Amino acid sequence: MSKEVLMLVDALSREKNVDKEVVFGALESALASATKKRFDEQEADVRVAIDRNTGEFTSFRCWEVMDDETFETPELHIKLVEAQKHDADIQLGEFIEEPLESIDFGRIGAQAAKQVIFQRIRDAEREQILADFMDRKEHLVSGTVKRVERGNVIVEFGKIEALLPRDQIIPKENVRVGDRIKAFLLRVDRTPRGPQVILSRTSNELLVKLFELEVPEIEEGVIEIMSAARDTGSRAKIAVRSNDARIDPQGTCIGMRGSRVQGVTNELAGERVDIILWSDDAATFVINALAPAEVTSIVVDEDKHSMDVVVEEENLAQAIGRGGQNVRLASELTGWTLNIMTVEQSSEKHAQEFSKVRELFIAKLDVDEEVADILVQEGFNTLEEVAYVPEEEMLAIEGFDEGTVEELRSRARNAILTAAIVNEEKVEHGIEDLSKLDGMDAATARTLAAKGIVTIEDLADLAVDELVELCEMDAEHANALIMQARAPWFA
Repeated sequence: MSKEVLMLVDALSREKNVDKEVVFGALESALASATKKRFDEQEADVRVAIDRNTGEFTSFRCWEVMDDETFETPELHIKLVEAQKHDADIQLGEFIEEPLESIDFGRIGAQAAKQVIFQRIRDAEREQILADFMDRKEHLVSGTVKRVERGNVIVEFGKIEALLPRDQIIPKENVRVGDRIKAFLLRVDRTPRGPQVILSRTSNELLVKLFELEVPEIEEGVIEIMSAARDTGSRAKIAVRSNDARIDPQGTCIGMRGSRVQGVTNELAGERVDIILWSDDAATFVINALAPAEVTSIVVDEDKHSMDVVVEEENLAQAIGRGGQNVRLASELTGWTLNIMTVEQSSEKHAQEFSKVRELFIAKLDVDEEVADILVQEGFNTLEEVAYVPEEEMLAIEGFDEGTVEELRSRARNAILTAAIVNEEKVEHGIEDLSKLDGMDAATARTLAAKGIVTIEDLADLAVDELVELCEMDAEHANALIMQARAPWFA
């Protein structure tokens, strides 16, 4: 029988193109399952080991070593004290094994054993096919719609069946059995029934891969797609640049009479695609991304990573797009938060900010309106800038001598120090106030106070998810703290 085992393993391994170790494992599982049926306790743990060289197999019954608290099932577990009578060095989590009389290989429930073996081999075969596919790094999948189940689409490519979930299908797209379809390989989920390939028709990556398919220059590296954004099923934008000054990246991606971009549009159920010229200059890139709307001016806020984009009144609707589509796609494409406004709105905002900063300088630096106006006009917006910019920059301002500059810088530093002291006092008071709540530890109280939550009333105004985000605590603890803080509301 040992030779028969080795011959069976060899034959199955060759026929199914899977590793012999997989076949050995499947056979051991089948033998263990058949051996287990000899016991009245169906939960008994049985292990079968096949010698890879001789084909001889040995059977064991196993018990996992547990402590008194976790000991549950005598059929599967054994207490540590009992296990140490057999092996003094045994540890928790290890196994005590008792040899069993191996069953006759020829008397195994043949059908049941065969079913277990072939199921394992089918799983291994599917894993191997999928591994070979993944090794080729082919993320663009082209297959046939095999069936539609509750809105989800099963796509067959090669010997692999993949799932295209309902939320990854282009809206209003009519997918029917037998249709040829392209999709992006989103991920591979591990399930009890084996690996499940998940596809997407809504991801930005699909758009990129389709252009790589249509435009050979992208695959060759002459043209690069720098970023992409989609309003799935309606409109999309991609940003491209050329690594060869002689080649126009936009024209190349569009193709003769729009043939290349039209090929992508047809595959994406009519989704219109704008080809945008990439620029290293963020403001220029944003202007290109908002095309065809004409931009009058841009104000960049590096700290907030946002831009105020100013357009003429007649270009406002075009810049924003239907339902905000154009500005939303441009924002996603560029990675900047974009605020579209008219020239009049921009002027009003600038005047408000000018007035706000001027009042700050008048109050904190104790200067008159004329000096405050000069500072704002020269581009100073904060006390920190007045206090710490290089002295030469301030001396370059007309009418500012060395004495004036030193006095302004001194007053700015004093104002910053005073504000820091006041803030520290608020934090300490906040820690003392918040610490009165049950379950509020000192570290959490300090974190909240440092972020401006300095009273129990401030805490009561927070939502649970806000507190979870601020302090990285679990939702149950956050809810308990907030309900304590809100107790006076219901008194």
